[in-house]
Amino acid sequence: MKRIHVVAAVIRGVDGRILIARRADTQHQGGLWEFPGGKVEEGEGVEAALARELHEELGIVVSASRPLIKVSHDYPDKQVLLDVREVSAFTGEPHGAEGQPLAWVAPRDLDQYAFPEANKPIVAATRLPDQYLITPDGLDTPALLRGIQKAVASGIRLIQLRAPDMYDPKYRDVAVDAVGLCAGKALLMLKGPLEWLGDFPSAGWHLTAAQLRKYAAKGRPFPQNRWLAASCHSAEELELARQMGVDFVTLSPVQPTQTHPEATPIGWEEAQRLIAGFNQPVFLLGGVGPGERERAREAGAQGVAGIRAFWPQA
Repeated sequence: MKRIHVVAAVIRGVDGRILIARRADTQHQGGLWEFPGGKVEEGEGVEAALARELHEELGIVVSASRPLIKVSHDYPDKQVLLDVREVSAFTGEPHGAEGQPLAWVAPRDLDQYAFPEANKPIVAATRLPDQYLITPDGLDTPALLRGIQKAVASGIRLIQLRAPDMYDPKYRDVAVDAVGLCAGKALLMLKGPLEWLGDFPSAGWHLTAAQLRKYAAKGRPFPQNRWLAASCHSAEELELARQMGVDFVTLSPVQPTQTHPEATPIGWEEAQRLIAGFNQPVFLLGGVGPGERERAREAGAQGVAGIRAFWPQA
């Protein structure tokens, strides 16, 4: 069975809301909501297909787009490759040119709409930013909390509270304060024993590679309405993350790092190859900073993650 190449658009309005369309009842996966787009014709480029489809479906002309995520999905009756681009600028007023209902939806509310299975990773990618801040170790509690507060104020929307040198009760105390600082402004990912999950219901959880190996076979440890991420370094770990049903991963180290000089870098080419076989958002980590965001996107990643390059300077 030949995989059908489809281009899809995550169209952001000036207010940050996302445009979605409802599939006709007569279509494959009819009645469900989707990100607008359509089939890439033989010999047609992805950007050209996007421009054509959005003009036909919505009556708009795309003036700026960039890669977001690629998703391969096998339905019982067909196989698809969704090539998703984020559209940040267009002219014209979007309307259902083929009679399809449209809705502008806040990213956080997308999970209230029923999408085809293949669209689920796109919903995650749409809701995640392109930078993931990981807190540095070796800081005292006031400096750590000041940095988080400063990062949130500067617009950072995804933060991992990593403090490997803290003993458990101290980490838990800092986590309580960090949850408060991030509430309503940024998504906070905590690390630690899964026994703690019930104590921090508003936070997401970032699993270590060791936890991934230990728990992957048991599946997702909590429902879909909470973010789950994992640290991956190989195709094997990415497969465990897929098995566990994580929402996103970090893949590292892309390049040599000061924190893990003994680790062999994956390199950009291998990172791109690994991402291509994985259907969830990936943040590239290790020797990368905000300046590599565009390169990471071109490699198929959601964006970049890091410690030093992202931590606000005192």
